Amino acid sequence: MIMKTLFLCNMLPEMDAQLIFDYFPDLSDTQRQRFALLSDLYQDWNQKINVVSRKDIEELYLRHVLHSLGIAKIQMFRPGSKVLDVGTGGGFPGIPLAILFPDTHFTLVDSIGKKIKVVEEVVAGLQLTNVTAVNKRVEEISGQFDFIVSRAVASMPTFVHWVKGRIKKESVHERRNGILYLKGGDLSEELKEYKTAQIFDLTEYFKEPFFETKKLVYLPLKFKG
Repeated sequence: MIMKTLFLCNMLPEMDAQLIFDYFPDLSDTQRQRFALLSDLYQDWNQKINVVSRKDIEELYLRHVLHSLGIAKIQMFRPGSKVLDVGTGGGFPGIPLAILFPDTHFTLVDSIGKKIKVVEEVVAGLQLTNVTAVNKRVEEISGQFDFIVSRAVASMPTFVHWVKGRIKKESVHERRNGILYLKGGDLSEELKEYKTAQIFDLTEYFKEPFFETKKLVYLPLKFKG
């Protein structure tokens, strides 16, 4: 049972979280309560350890939570699968995805300790049991994962180098294991060496102007790079 504080969220976070509820109407009560609590948790911890800009914290659900969940519009994660979030910062896209997929395990890694501290506290506040937060460089992480997710922490060639050898060869999803990378702008030059890359425009899934330049890049395990 999720802790009592989840039921004591004030109405403002609930209203902000309505954006998430509109796009994901089949959430359980626990998922809705966890999403609603995100605003209070991040505002509280951001005052202590600044990891999100003031403008972004005011539009947390649009710029961080819904953006993170763009991955779920393209790829659903099966129970028992493992996902690595590289350069998670304050917990994006990993924490929103962990709420949405409670039976998938997420490892959130960042080299900056204060960011992982915020991740750990938010995860504890939400009572998420499917998240591991790690304060390391991704090159130091052991193990393999079904998918690796991230939000524009580096150019694709650099990112591919960082995560080399971290993707499982055997896939349990219909889509081959690989990288799911949230990024914006013109990606033609950056992706020209990756013949198997697929680009999804998030405007196909979300109507808000914020998403006009936002994309998701899917790069399967076997790629040319």
